[in-house]
Amino acid sequence: MSASKVLIVTAVEAEHEAVQRGLDHHCGFDVIAGGVGLAEAAASTAIALTKDSYTAVVSAGIAGGFRAQTELGSIVVASEIWGADLGAETNEGFYDLEKLNLGCSRYQCDPLLTDKLCTSIAERGLKAQTGAILTTAAVTGTAKTAENLAVRVPEAKAEAMEGFGVAVSAQKFDVPVFEIRSISNFVGPRDRDNWKIKEALAVLEQASNGLQEVF
Repeated sequence: MSASKVLIVTAVEAEHEAVQRGLDHHCGFDVIAGGVGLAEAAASTAIALTKDSYTAVVSAGIAGGFRAQTELGSIVVASEIWGADLGAETNEGFYDLEKLNLGCSRYQCDPLLTDKLCTSIAERGLKAQTGAILTTAAVTGTAKTAENLAVRVPEAKAEAMEGFGVAVSAQKFDVPVFEIRSISNFVGPRDRDNWKIKEALAVLEQASNGLQEVF
């Protein structure tokens, strides 16, 4: 992708600061803390895209990882960004927007750039992989919900709350969208005492340094 400016959207200020440190305030990137949740992320991204021109948008931050798929302190680069709870529950199971003929609940990320980004991050000594990252309105807090999500989306590697909102806005402006997540905890029963937030932010900082080689 030709050099211009890339918009990076985090949820909270701690993520914003970690990404900025990793980029060393490189002039080719604008980093914003867009707020927590799909709606805040979508609105903040759309506002930013009306104010300047960007060659790509990246949703970045920490996240929960699916235990069988990821490790704490690793990085997931999205191959797809899913709005995982957009749809309807039925007696036959969950119907997503596609099955309901109501729209799109997932966005495909450019596979060549996704692989390049994953490689760039791995070259910094981090464990990195590609896979689906789910966006949910509420963070999963039970083993049963985690199991249901893993069964419904076997390719899911991580769960966060903003990526799909960022993706919706980016697609409306016809700008490629990506997502990277540093794994701070496992998806499932809420156990904040064992979350590795400080460590995940340090990994996010390292991973962000790799963005400069891709965009």
